[in-house]
Amino acid sequence: MDVQNFFASHYRLEQHGIRNVNYVYWNLSTPLLYEEIIRRREGRLAHLGPLVVRTGEHTGRAPKDKYIVREPSSVDKVWWGPVNQAMTPAQFAGLHHRLLSYLEGKDLFVQDCFAGADRNYRVPIRVVSETAWHALFARNMFKQATPDELQRHVPEFTVLNVPNFHAKPEVDQTRSMVCVVIHFGQKLILVCGTQYAGEIKKSIFTVMNYLLPQKNVLSMHCAANVGLRGDAAIFFGLSGTGKTSLSADPSRILIGDDEHGWSDDGIFNIEGGCYAKVIRLDPKAEPDIYQTTRRFGTILENVGFDTLTGRIDLNDDSLTENTRASYPISHIHNASREGLCAHPKNIIFLTCDAFGVLPPVAKLTPEQAVYHFLSGYTAKVAGTEKGVTEPAVTFSTCFGAPFMALPPRVYAQLLQDKIARHQVNVWLINTGWTGGPYGVGRRINIAHTRAIVHAALDGALEAVPTVTEPFFGLHVPTACPDVPPEMLDPRHTWSDPQAYDAQARKLAAMFRENFTLFTDSVTPAILAAGPRA
Repeated sequence: MDVQNFFASHYRLEQHGIRNVNYVYWNLSTPLLYEEIIRRREGRLAHLGPLVVRTGEHTGRAPKDKYIVREPSSVDKVWWGPVNQAMTPAQFAGLHHRLLSYLEGKDLFVQDCFAGADRNYRVPIRVVSETAWHALFARNMFKQATPDELQRHVPEFTVLNVPNFHAKPEVDQTRSMVCVVIHFGQKLILVCGTQYAGEIKKSIFTVMNYLLPQKNVLSMHCAANVGLRGDAAIFFGLSGTGKTSLSADPSRILIGDDEHGWSDDGIFNIEGGCYAKVIRLDPKAEPDIYQTTRRFGTILENVGFDTLTGRIDLNDDSLTENTRASYPISHIHNASREGLCAHPKNIIFLTCDAFGVLPPVAKLTPEQAVYHFLSGYTAKVAGTEKGVTEPAVTFSTCFGAPFMALPPRVYAQLLQDKIARHQVNVWLINTGWTGGPYGVGRRINIAHTRAIVHAALDGALEAVPTVTEPFFGLHVPTACPDVPPEMLDPRHTWSDPQAYDAQARKLAAMFRENFTLFTDSVTPAILAAGPRA
């Protein structure tokens, strides 16, 4: 039985093979979804209006439980390996059949929307979920359709999000009861066994990473903003590097905080919302994001919550360090509603170097840009996991390896071509440690990092002389407005320069070892752009 039938597409659930269900809630508005979430006890209403939800056992993505079906239309295109594990068509068919049987008699929530702000490249998608709060998540995170578009909406890709249905490893040959599987031929995604909403968002991003490069559009795991003069910038960076915080700048217009495409016409946001990490969010350092946690329409995942007062505690990490806020981008007062801007003038690679080796800022040559893009380096600090006694290196290809469906050389070549065509400046900015590694040195002050970002984007660094540091061959500015000059040379911030040299050689060796993955797919010039030591 349909509910809110006026907003139902003529493309029915039966066309997905979904039959004999109970109520179907088509494209409910945010207030109506709130009512269903609270009525079904899926979440709690917090002070000032956000919803607090819990994801149970799974408080983050399950990359080892992600699969792509090995089928004829995509088998020769996909980057197969540990990132993109193969599932046979027969395995998928069995899992899909049991999932459809599970859905019989259930209430379902449908959200019809789009991925991609550029109408030339946007993809109509559908998210079908057994829970109301995941429907609200989809409504927040993707581009909403107009009432007229809803009635004639035909999804190109469909996500069946069924958290309470579990894979059977002994039957489905999966690693666990969690399963995220993409079938490019059937244009269908199954998400089961996990409440973590980020799986919905990232599975669609994986689809866009498959589709867009085949149209000569670079899909990017990055934030983007634009200045008042129309000067656009994009920010690459893994979790914990400051991508969301630094792109949410009151003096610039936010295009998006996580996923973008770069076409021949410029940059466009793939999403319609933000999914920000909010653990220990500082209201002074990150005021724009902080205020979204006090807004109607925001979903707070695993955030600390007082059930008596209804007040949230962003410092509470008792459930996870990965607390999240999902909100429509309109919650950021200076965000673009269109999600479009011109070609970037600057690209920033953000890294949180817990070794204390990389400089706070360096200008990269085009070859170095490709090298560091393919490397995708950051570091996790020691002490966050049992048994970890030193910084843990992370190399994530293209700053988003888990979501890259095609071979890395495809994205790297597109980036190289676009940097050359549009004469883009590329900067490497370290938001990690200085004066020593984690546990000895100190975290670079976010105020200094903001000053560096502003100087790079405003052009204040373009005329500043640079020196070439000896280990990575990076071109380091000798001065930056509002930043102590002694900070710019990381070796000089260490009390023991010889210890710095040893640490730098150690990190350089890790870069070289990781880059052996790409030796056969890059030019000699890009190989030579790596560490020298």
